[in-house]
Amino acid sequence: MLKIVIKSEGMMCAMCESHMNDAFSKDFQIKKITSSHGEGQTVIISENDISDDKVKETVEKAGYKFISVSREPYEKKGILSFLSK
Repeated sequence: MLKIVIKSEGMMCAMCESHMNDAFSKDFQIKKITSSHGEGQTVIISENDISDDKVKETVEKAGYKFISVSREPYEKKGILSFLSK
């Protein structure tokens, strides 16, 4: 699993967050997505990577300014996660 953090500018409210989430959900297979207009970021949890070009294209197509993207391995953290180690 992969955690993709996208920094952007232009989201002003909860509707903007929803718009960004929908833009990625309709074009890519993702497990979870959350956007925050206050933090200016979208966090995607996915099995598959999304190329930088596709990330930028999707952000700009949704009407926002792309700033950056970063990736890191994602491990689900839950109450029983210590058992899997």
